[in-house]
Amino acid sequence: MAVEAFSKVLVANRGEIALRVFRALRELGIGCVAVYSEADRDALHVRRADEAYLLGPGIPARSYLDHDRVIEAAQRAGVDAIHPGYGFLAENAAFARRCLAEGLVWIGPPPDAIDAMGSKIRAREIMLAAGVPIVPGTTERVTDPARVIALAEEFGWPIALKAAAGGGGKGLKVVSAPGEVERALEAAQREGLAYFGDAAVYVEKYLEDPRHVEVQLMADTQGTVVSLHERDCTLQRRHQKIVEEAPSPAVTPDVRARLDAMAIAAARAVGYVGAGTIECLMDRRGDVFFLEMNTRIQVEHTITEAVTGIDLVREQVLVAQGAPLSFAQGDVVIRGHAIECRINAEDPRNGFLPSPGRVTRYREPAGPGVRVDSALEEGGEIVALYDPMVAKLVVWDRTRDAARARMHRALGEMVVEGVRTLIPLHRLIMEAPEFARGETCAGLVEEGWPALLGPAEDLVPAGHVAGTFARRYVSEVDGKRFEVVVHAPEDPVVVEARARREARRAAVRGGGAAGAVKSPMQGTVVKVEVVAGDVVAAGAVLAIVEAMKMENEIVAPRAGVVGVIAVAAGQAVAAGQAICEIGDA
Repeated sequence: MAVEAFSKVLVANRGEIALRVFRALRELGIGCVAVYSEADRDALHVRRADEAYLLGPGIPARSYLDHDRVIEAAQRAGVDAIHPGYGFLAENAAFARRCLAEGLVWIGPPPDAIDAMGSKIRAREIMLAAGVPIVPGTTERVTDPARVIALAEEFGWPIALKAAAGGGGKGLKVVSAPGEVERALEAAQREGLAYFGDAAVYVEKYLEDPRHVEVQLMADTQGTVVSLHERDCTLQRRHQKIVEEAPSPAVTPDVRARLDAMAIAAARAVGYVGAGTIECLMDRRGDVFFLEMNTRIQVEHTITEAVTGIDLVREQVLVAQGAPLSFAQGDVVIRGHAIECRINAEDPRNGFLPSPGRVTRYREPAGPGVRVDSALEEGGEIVALYDPMVAKLVVWDRTRDAARARMHRALGEMVVEGVRTLIPLHRLIMEAPEFARGETCAGLVEEGWPALLGPAEDLVPAGHVAGTFARRYVSEVDGKRFEVVVHAPEDPVVVEARARREARRAAVRGGGAAGAVKSPMQGTVVKVEVVAGDVVAAGAVLAIVEAMKMENEIVAPRAGVVGVIAVAAGQAVAAGQAICEIGDA
């Protein structure tokens, strides 16, 4: 039975995806309701909504992930439906069922389909039964390191340990030798539990240098399933995507036909409705294997929209209202080429460490074929509690080479100051001959290209003097314009207050301790790996700190003996705060 058109929809998310959904809703004449945490009180998505409701503290578990609070906000607003965006509750079958039980329309697939694909172990079983090829590995949970080693000997090293409920690189550990298994298994279980509430882990054969290719699909309640063809997401760091393009430069018409058939079979096997993505690995021979299904709209849906002209978020909403798809398989035609660069608040010169903070200057590129999905603004805060992806830059042109040149130009126009971002790395990628040739670029994202970037520019302009503030001016000399920064004295009261504040922070951090190993970022201590008195080698893991949804290993800078340990698991730490001391052996 058809559902009446919605009058208001709550978007249970934040940032750029909330704004993206708002745009689709407004074009359909539907009211936009936002939710927010205390950390996002002044965020752009809150101000752009028709209504906005506070959920709770900044910690996601007490705000964006709290089922009761989101449902209460929906009821207070009197909405017809909830759109989850991606991340947070987007693939939470229990929350989807709760929405339906409360009389709200869930703009997403049926909860049973989320359940079926939410566990990668169960998904592999279903795909095998449907005749879809899967990556060699187990279809059962593993808990014993000895069993993992035995499987690795059977499949061949290296192998991948994967959280059954994982995604986006979370809970994925690549293991190359028996001595790495115990730590990797524990880490995969820990991340699976922390991010997805499920510690189950399985084993897959790790395919060397594959292409990561995924297929976008849409399905309606009338039983129609359509493939919108593939995207290539091979360029990743820490198994998380940073550059995507459509179509894939390596997919032939024959491979595309096989990918489309796999995606449609997978969707039919679980009674899928709405937008979804089948992720696959393709080896050098062109053989493709099912990897997982994402039961939501993807970050990179933008490039499929660019090459097909189909608004996927609008289709999601229309399908949820009971309408049939507005297009058939024959209407899906790839025109031109699109590339997306994820603008993450990370420092590629420093191991991709998160870089939260205040944006002091922001400018978006423009021109034909350029799209920016962003919730950034000058003076806005990038919060350390949430994902480091803060904007998406998307370009389209008639050919891949033209799109690559357009992306390079657009990246040159884009300005984000006050925090580190991936923009310099993206410009280098667009120039790289390996990327121009459409290669997989294995190892270059994390090891090759960042080394070519050179030293990072200071976030504070060169020559900055404590106790001053900067003003920017343009002068013109011989027809050329130059930007200059003039530093003027700050109010002495402000300077004195800052000095007292920094002194208090230093005292708390114990930052002046000899031999202190400090956290390079703001975050939360997940685990302390050593105890006082341990003798450690250079590079040994001392602690694990989570920041912006990524785990970061804090390692010993030299060999020595662990002295005072200044933190404990679960403790919040500031950038520069002492973790422990390393003394002479």
